[in-house]
Amino acid sequence: MIPFQDLPFFMAAALILAISPGPNMIYLISKSITQGKKSGFISLTGVICGFMFHIIMVSFGLTAVLLAVPFAYTVLKTAGTVYLLYLAYQAIKPKSKNIFEVDHSISHDSPKKLFTVGFLTNVLNPKVAVFYLSFFPQFIKPEYGSILSQSLELGVVQVLLSFSVNFLIVLTAAKVAVFFSNNPAWIKVQKWFMASVLVFLAVKMAFSKAK
Repeated sequence: MIPFQDLPFFMAAALILAISPGPNMIYLISKSITQGKKSGFISLTGVICGFMFHIIMVSFGLTAVLLAVPFAYTVLKTAGTVYLLYLAYQAIKPKSKNIFEVDHSISHDSPKKLFTVGFLTNVLNPKVAVFYLSFFPQFIKPEYGSILSQSLELGVVQVLLSFSVNFLIVLTAAKVAVFFSNNPAWIKVQKWFMASVLVFLAVKMAFSKAK
């Protein structure tokens, strides 16, 4: 088991992943606004199952790679740092889209399609796989026990955080969309705040040392 005191930085990074605009968030917001909360929750179930798929694949992969190639830690740390800086740029780049602007002409989908698209949207999202591959090794230590168990533990923490954030998004998507529509200045504040946090996490990761 990973000690709780080692988890706050990971939880902060996982929270940033959850609140940063991406395919999962855009899909959930779109379905919640255009088809209602029930459709949003069905879509969220698919997204969470997609997370579980990534966790299982990455956990077994990391167990093999980290035991066979110690140098992999440095490579993955560099990838994580670069990826965080990329997310920071995406948050503030010119003409970035407001994710709460959705197409209300989209037709209603069946529960099966909502779940399937939510699942595939997550499974095919490279952001999730890169997060797991670049962040998990920073918190896994052989002295804490099985690498596989530690990886699964981190995965559960990330899924719980992501579920909580996305659950709130589904519940409040319509109200938040109206708020941002009436207060466009807050969109810029949110983007720059997110970018600042991402840069901080990138710098912290860049100077972290191998276990």
